[in-house]
Amino acid sequence: MKTRILVVLLCLACISSYAQRKRKKKATAPAQTAQQQQPATFSPNAATSAKPTGIDTTKKAGPVKPFERPLDGYFKKTNILSAKVTPYPNLRESDVAFAKRVWREIDLREKMNAYLVSPKQRLIDVLLNAIDAGELTAYDPISTKDDPGGDSFSVPLAQGKARSKMADSSVVDKFDANGNKVGSTVQAGEFNPDSVIKFRIKEDWVFDRQRSIFEPRIVGIAPMIKVKIANNEDYQPAFWVYFPEARHILATKEVVSRNSDATGLSFDDAFVKRIFTSYIVKESNDKDERIKDYASGIDRLYEAERMKKTLMDWELTLWQY
Repeated sequence: MKTRILVVLLCLACISSYAQRKRKKKATAPAQTAQQQQPATFSPNAATSAKPTGIDTTKKAGPVKPFERPLDGYFKKTNILSAKVTPYPNLRESDVAFAKRVWREIDLREKMNAYLVSPKQRLIDVLLNAIDAGELTAYDPISTKDDPGGDSFSVPLAQGKARSKMADSSVVDKFDANGNKVGSTVQAGEFNPDSVIKFRIKEDWVFDRQRSIFEPRIVGIAPMIKVKIANNEDYQPAFWVYFPEARHILATKEVVSRNSDATGLSFDDAFVKRIFTSYIVKESNDKDERIKDYASGIDRLYEAERMKKTLMDWELTLWQY
């Protein structure tokens, strides 16, 4: 009896669901026929406005983000870029009790001077880049009547001339159409910064009685190039740079130390604090002689040390206790 009742209920549920589906189909049929009977209209831009399916061209591409270089490290070195030059104290002529001009040479092959030729920051590159940019003036070391030594900053060099003087030159032969040699010309080669192994500096040792200080002040600096003179190769200045003018450039260029990357020292600090080793090649004298003019071999070093000791002894003998 129960089984019959369940069968009857299932039949009634199936009949009611079938009736509901049929009503829904009848309701949607008139709307579909109305849309089918509506006449189609032709648009002249229909062919051109047709869009491929699956591609959304309504969205415009956004602006391309410019490349931003990531920070190479965990802090940015900005102190050295905004460094200012510490000026020397004012020096009056009446306060100068003693003065001596000295010429020195800095040999970059010395271990203490290795930072001046570091591939990361070379001194010669700093000077030449500033000269090419017009921030520094290079002076010709040529000897003139008013400037026998060629280091008085009297003849400025033209733009680009300083770099060309540093490049190695070679003699190139000229030939005519028949292959006959008709002459030769000097052609400048490519400059190699590693070829610069010496710098010459000109400085004044001054005793200021106002401050009671005996100190050196660098006047000029010059890179040295090897010149062949009378079958002898000798180093000569390529050009001179006025050091007080160069200090503003050198103060913003950090030196590379082999001990620490956070020294914070600039090239200006290295020269003012005398963080280099050098030897004397000349001091001011009545005959305007260089050491090599009257000494040779190991005697040059002895003479240079004698001049250095003379300067130091002058300050020591100045005071009485």
